Amino acid sequence: MSKKILLILSMCLFISSCANRDATALSPHKTYTQYGKRYHVLHNSKNYQEKGLASWYGARFNKKRTSSGERFNMYKMTAAHKTLPLASRVKVTNLHNGKTVVVKINDRGPFVSNRVIDLSYAAAKKLGMVGRGTAAVSVTAM
Repeated sequence: MSKKILLILSMCLFISSCANRDATALSPHKTYTQYGKRYHVLHNSKNYQEKGLASWYGARFNKKRTSSGERFNMYKMTAAHKTLPLASRVKVTNLHNGKTVVVKINDRGPFVSNRVIDLSYAAAKKLGMVGRGTAAVSVTAM
């Protein structure tokens, strides 16, 4: 009989601990904090458009884990964005030369105040921005 009571009490504790989880953990609108600033991840990328400065990252981060859990591959068409949902696809257009790429958002960043997206080396190369390091771009959700 005491084993039954212990089992019932254990189950009650488990159920109540699940019910008391932080609301953000269960919310479709995830948030995270980086360098003391809180970011709210968009529920979806529908109708998302933005213009601003893009940068790129490569060898220093190659094979390290991204926010999505996959390993960064500087030769794939990927990017980091602060608020778009992971796995979103966006079209990035270099406003100086008109070149366009489609990338998958698989990481968070860039955490430099004037940047809107951080592209993989491969994406930056196709956009013609590797030498300069940054470029004015438009970002449009697919």
